[in-house]
Amino acid sequence: MIRVGTCSWTEKTLLKSGEFYPTESKSAEDRLRYYAIFFDTVEIDSSYYAIPDLRNASVWAERTPRDFVFHVKAFAALTGHGVEPRTLPAEIFRSLPAGERGKRHVYVKAPELLQTIGQRFADSLAPLKDAGKLGVVVYQFPPWFHYRPQHLDRIVGYTSLVAGLPAAVEFRHGSWLSPGRAEQVFDFLRRHRLAYVVADEPQYGSLATVPLMSEVTGDVAYFRFHGRNRENWLKRGVETSLRYDYLYSTEELNSFFPYLLKADQEAKVTYAMFNNCHGASAIRNARALKEMVKKKGKT
Repeated sequence: MIRVGTCSWTEKTLLKSGEFYPTESKSAEDRLRYYAIFFDTVEIDSSYYAIPDLRNASVWAERTPRDFVFHVKAFAALTGHGVEPRTLPAEIFRSLPAGERGKRHVYVKAPELLQTIGQRFADSLAPLKDAGKLGVVVYQFPPWFHYRPQHLDRIVGYTSLVAGLPAAVEFRHGSWLSPGRAEQVFDFLRRHRLAYVVADEPQYGSLATVPLMSEVTGDVAYFRFHGRNRENWLKRGVETSLRYDYLYSTEELNSFFPYLLKADQEAKVTYAMFNNCHGASAIRNARALKEMVKKKGKT
C-alpha cells in the first residue's frame, strides 16, 4: 500500500495562496477536516519547533477519519539542533543559566535533560498513539551531523529517548550514503529497527546533500520529497519556505515510481510525503502522485 500526503497542512504560503482551501475554511479544525477529504496521511512539522500540546494531539485525532495517519517530526533538541529556550519544558527552562535564557538558541546536551524532553515529547503524542493514528517519528539530523562511527551511537541514543514509538531517520549530509558506506548504514538501521527516510533534494555533485537512494530498513518505507531548488537550498539567510519553492514535473513524479513500487513490495506500508511546501506545490504534487498511485492499483 502506498499512501500519499504532505509535510504540513497549514504552511503559511499555502494558506496565503488561496489555492487549496475554500474561503469558508478559516479555522484550524476546518482546514484539517478539509485536508483529510483528499489525503489520509500528513506529517506534523510544528513539532520540530515545540513539543505539541496534549490538547492539540487530542483534537487532531478527533477531527480526522479512523484510518488517518499522522507522522511527527522530532523536536529539534532530539536531533542535536539548537532550540529556542522558551520552547523547552518549564522546569528545564528554569534550570538554564540566566545568560542562556535570553539566547536565540541553546543546545541541550545533558542526558538527564534530554531524557525529560524525550518523555514529554512521547507523552504529548499519546492521544494519536491511543487512537491508532500515529505513524512514525521523523528524526531529521542536521547537515553538520556527518558520518562518524560514534554518531551511530548518538542516533540510537536520540531515538531511544522517545520510547515505544516507531522511528524514521533522515540524513542531511552525503557522507552517510557515500559508496562503500551506505550498506553499512542501512544494516545499522535494520539492526536497530529504524526506518530509513528516502529523501529527494537538490544535487550539487558533492556531499552537501544526500543522493536519492531508495532502501527499506523496516516495516515502513518513508519518502520525503523536498523539491530540487538548487538556487536556494544552500543559500544562507534565505526564508525557509523559499528553499522548498519547487513544483515537480509529471516526468519527475513518474521517475519516482520504480522506487515506490519496489518499496511497496518490501514494506508493509509506503508513505510518499511532499515537503516542497511553498505555496500549493506540495498539495499539487501530492494530488497528482495519488492519482498515479490509484491508477496503478496501489492504494
